[in-house]
Amino acid sequence: MRPKVSLVIPALNEETGIEATIDQVPEDYFHEIIVVDGGSKDDTVARATARGAKVLIETTRGYGRAYKRGFEAATGEIIATADADATYPIEMVPNVVDYLLKKDLYFISCSRFPLADHKSMPVLNKYGNIGLSLAASMFYLHSFRDISSGMWVFRRSILETLDLATEGWCFSNEVKLEAYFRHPEKFQEFVVPYEERVGRTHNVTIWRTGVEVLGFMAMKRLEHFVRSRVADPRVERRMPSDDE
Repeated sequence: MRPKVSLVIPALNEETGIEATIDQVPEDYFHEIIVVDGGSKDDTVARATARGAKVLIETTRGYGRAYKRGFEAATGEIIATADADATYPIEMVPNVVDYLLKKDLYFISCSRFPLADHKSMPVLNKYGNIGLSLAASMFYLHSFRDISSGMWVFRRSILETLDLATEGWCFSNEVKLEAYFRHPEKFQEFVVPYEERVGRTHNVTIWRTGVEVLGFMAMKRLEHFVRSRVADPRVERRMPSDDE
């Protein structure tokens, strides 16, 4: 019997992108579509609702905060994520879920690299993302293709074993590093195509964000080094069962 899959999408002023994103959803596949809106001033909420999504309003701003709210509300055994700008191939989620189950994995991060279409990502963003992935690979002695990807597929039950502290942009990096640190043999990446965004680009300072993420990952590695010397009963107490 196929497990229930919840799709969680954070959104902020993405009235055009949210339409294109939800339109990619395979018919009758997802148990629920949850859009967590961070206080949009445009028509994002109405358009997501019109397309059948359950919309949650999160008054506290933050990429990580939005995901945490969505994860709390999700009821599926498996959770998939995507951005609200139609850049990630939601239509491929069934393939990723099948792979997760076939390989008995807990967490899959969908890598944008190597890019299928080089025009889908600005050059500065591309090399910034590659640089951060190389840094994470050196910190953890594990080859990460795309440490900043926004599309993940994972078993909801592992959330209880992860220590997710940040509520900003670094959440994307933290959730992968936590999943790998806790369950290295159950973590994999899955290459997917990445498209040009639909809708206007948000004002994100690339250099400032890149430095913030790099510093965060360095501190996270130090934290994991310390934690690896201390037994954590949460991991033994709550591991996903074979039918989850």
